[in-house]
Amino acid sequence: MKVVIVAILVYMINIPFGIWRAKQEKKSPKWFLAIHLPIPVVIFLRIYSGMGFQLWTYPVLVGAFFLGQYTGGKIGARKGSTVKSG
Repeated sequence: MKVVIVAILVYMINIPFGIWRAKQEKKSPKWFLAIHLPIPVVIFLRIYSGMGFQLWTYPVLVGAFFLGQYTGGKIGARKGSTVKSG
């Protein structure tokens, strides 16, 4: 049950970062920050929940991470990106 709760939190945390990422120029410093800033939060959640770093939890949390980024990116693109990549 812990992994489901943590996965939902990881997903929700990554949505705003995905929105931010969608509005940045691809591969710019801010774009990289939007992807990497949530990682310490995910590590904190793993430790705080007592879930630890068991191998079977990685696909679930990495999937939640990328799904949150993807969802946020779609929302950000729908709101209208201010920077064009290319």
